[in-house]
Amino acid sequence: MSSAPAPGPAPASLTLWDEEDFQGRRCRLLSDCANVCERGGLRRVRSVKVENGVWVAFEYPDFQGQQFILEKGDYPRWSAWSGSCGHHSNQLLSFRPVLCANHSDSRVTLFEGDNFQGCKFELSDDYPSLPSMGWASKDVGSLKVSSGAWVAYQYPGYRGYQYVLERDRHSGEFRTYNEFGTQAHTGQLQSIRRVQH
Repeated sequence: MSSAPAPGPAPASLTLWDEEDFQGRRCRLLSDCANVCERGGLRRVRSVKVENGVWVAFEYPDFQGQQFILEKGDYPRWSAWSGSCGHHSNQLLSFRPVLCANHSDSRVTLFEGDNFQGCKFELSDDYPSLPSMGWASKDVGSLKVSSGAWVAYQYPGYRGYQYVLERDRHSGEFRTYNEFGTQAHTGQLQSIRRVQH
């Protein structure tokens, strides 16, 4: 007698509304959406409910602009997804699920210089302040995600611009700070945490 395989995680899903507080037209996504205006028929997204998985939302079409991590839960207005971010975007226009290889063993290595050069710092836990944990610079030149997915922040305390860094994108290799995201104009990273389902 064989036992049935354990069920895997539920597929990623989220529902979008074009007005705050889950009002107006809505659209449900189960996969990447490069332009919600074209695919979902919405002019903009002003509230979000994540039913399953973890998502990255972008302020512009084609996965451009500021990134916002969306974990399971309700986001009734822009302040819920931008939180203490230094940049406030009141609309989201493209979305994709976060690819997560293994959250039980998340690992990332930060490098002082581009192309994995200079001093390095290996992490396997959340760090609300990299400087207080021994990272001597406010900048990170490059990084390698060995496993899992991470969100890096511009400032200590998980504040400022957000950069979603995944093992399953770029092969986990981010050779310069420009590869952290389209809005990365500096390598300033001062806090980092694991993405957890």
